[in-house]
Amino acid sequence: MSTARILVVDDDPQARDLLQRLLGPLGAVSQAANPKAAQERLAEGAYDLVLTDMAMPEPGDGLKVLQEVKAHLPDTPVIVVTAFGNIEGALDSIQLGAFDYLAKPFDVDAILRVARRALEQKRLVEENRSLRQQVDRSALVGRSPALLEVYKQVARAAASNVPVLITGETGTGKEMVARALHKRSPRTSGPFIPVDCGAITESLMESELFGHAKGSFTGASGARRGVFEEANGGTLFLDEIGDVGMKVQSQLLRVLQEGEIRRVGESVPVKVDARVVAATNKDLKERVAEGVFREDLLYRLDVVHLHLPPLRERREDIPALVQHFAGRHARGGVSPVVTSEAMSRLTAYDWPGNVRQLENVVARALALNVTGVLGPQDFPEPIGDAPKRLTGLAGDLPSLAELSRRYAAHVLQAVGGNKSEAARLLDVDRKTLYKLLEATGVEPEAS
Repeated sequence: MSTARILVVDDDPQARDLLQRLLGPLGAVSQAANPKAAQERLAEGAYDLVLTDMAMPEPGDGLKVLQEVKAHLPDTPVIVVTAFGNIEGALDSIQLGAFDYLAKPFDVDAILRVARRALEQKRLVEENRSLRQQVDRSALVGRSPALLEVYKQVARAAASNVPVLITGETGTGKEMVARALHKRSPRTSGPFIPVDCGAITESLMESELFGHAKGSFTGASGARRGVFEEANGGTLFLDEIGDVGMKVQSQLLRVLQEGEIRRVGESVPVKVDARVVAATNKDLKERVAEGVFREDLLYRLDVVHLHLPPLRERREDIPALVQHFAGRHARGGVSPVVTSEAMSRLTAYDWPGNVRQLENVVARALALNVTGVLGPQDFPEPIGDAPKRLTGLAGDLPSLAELSRRYAAHVLQAVGGNKSEAARLLDVDRKTLYKLLEATGVEPEAS
């Protein structure tokens, strides 16, 4: 923020001059001798902080100044100062939105401390608004060079109809990229159908993708369309494509080559018109070398390749993501303030679970916080204490494995011992969770 603009309102010229000298190091200070003069000053331009005396001659008083500021500059903090330290005046000013209430005679340290806090709040509010506006401009949150390159590739690929393969670690936001492609494509008015291939058994995958005829297998009490038909005119997003078995891979290859499918139990081909966007966190070339993924299918899927970097490689996007998720999970629609210390610690953490883990951590912090201000204490180890450990002796630095074990135990405690929920939040399977808990001494009993 540029040099702060501060307005002092007081009918006592000596008090105004004293406050101007005290606050001069914090910004450019203007004076007003009464509420009417203050109104004229406020009409001339925005202020970052207003200090007003409570008791002033008619017309109006400090509460009138406060109401005027809140009506026209709702984000500008107001500090009310008075020689009459009565609780009624304090309550009235706070209820009307005053940032703080101080009594005369002036406590220099208190004035400066409260003024600095008020200006910091104003800065955070402006920063939050800027970040929210940035979020509103794109479904993809961030402006790092790595993500800007993804934006460019999305813009170039959106207009075509060729298959797209999105790669990246778990939790990097591959589905968000797929949705961005669909939204910017000529198919935006059509359906976007996401399918998690890793969550569907091999025996059901064929029916899920291509549909089936009545009686084609046990339990097929009626005919059913598959997702390829449901996605006609739109986009079909096949997440975790690397988990699909070889039989279905051959059928997918035929769809991509011929533009038609055969429902299970039927021999008549059905024409389909769905753009295929696939995603994986696996190295498909390695899987081809292992003989578990068809090379010709990889070539068909990988016409346009978009790679999403892990969050640790684009840390400059973390503040925008934090504000995005804070707004999404805020109580009552009021976006909370994240302190600079907390933001620096969130930015310093490596986020093995990437964007998904970051959202879970922010959502948890908001669920347990009632103040509307998130500080380092609102986030679990190793996030909350990361800078403290990094500034210690080298021998005090824990290993990444140790930090992972501590965090797993902390998450388990936060969800009341529910292993399934802890595994979901950590984005690991239960077997991996059990190994982590055994290493911390926590008994991995069933839940």
